[in-house]
Amino acid sequence: MKKLSIKSWALDDRPREKLLSKGKEVLSNAELIAILIGSGNREESAIDLSKRMLQSVEFNLQKLSKLSPEELMSFKGIGEAKSISIITALELGKRRHFENRLQNLKIGSSKDAFLMMQPVLGDLGHEEFWVAYLNNASTVLSKKQISKGGLNSTLVDVRLIFKRALELSAVAIILFHNHPSGKITPSLPDKQLTNKIKGAGESLDIKVLDHLIITEKTYFSFADEGVL
Repeated sequence: MKKLSIKSWALDDRPREKLLSKGKEVLSNAELIAILIGSGNREESAIDLSKRMLQSVEFNLQKLSKLSPEELMSFKGIGEAKSISIITALELGKRRHFENRLQNLKIGSSKDAFLMMQPVLGDLGHEEFWVAYLNNASTVLSKKQISKGGLNSTLVDVRLIFKRALELSAVAIILFHNHPSGKITPSLPDKQLTNKIKGAGESLDIKVLDHLIITEKTYFSFADEGVL
């Protein structure tokens, strides 16, 4: 038996043609993934395979985006190229969502800052340190990844943080890093680093408004907790 290619399906069942004739909004998640992978395996169509993959993550695209290439390739019919296509599409969607959040975004609270960065940091399996740069109206000018580390620590170059701040003429910054463990309690090194960056900012008249530790579902705010 040959693989069931999308081209061999009945016209009404072809997701590509359905997208062209009816619009992208009418396609299910399984149909969108089926377009990405193009074909299934000897036993199931691309849509059936896509449905089975989604079922394995409770039909949750966020959980699907966490699967590694090796985990995706454990599904019969998904090779390296198809796994990379799925990962790439989900990552593009994530970045689009993040860019939309940044447009003329004003930060009025720690929750605003958390909602901005949670899609970026919340589901990572390693630690990253980011900085958001703000003007005097508390509008986000830019965000930048400063470092990327292992599960327990990340190396932060304070000079790099303020080099970008000066380039943007930013008057304030917010610090972010994630805890893959899910624990939001700041460590002693977290506190020491925060104080170091705060002190450097004071000499340049650039205020550190907050430092957020982010997990998948919640966060810790140094400013809210009075430890900044």
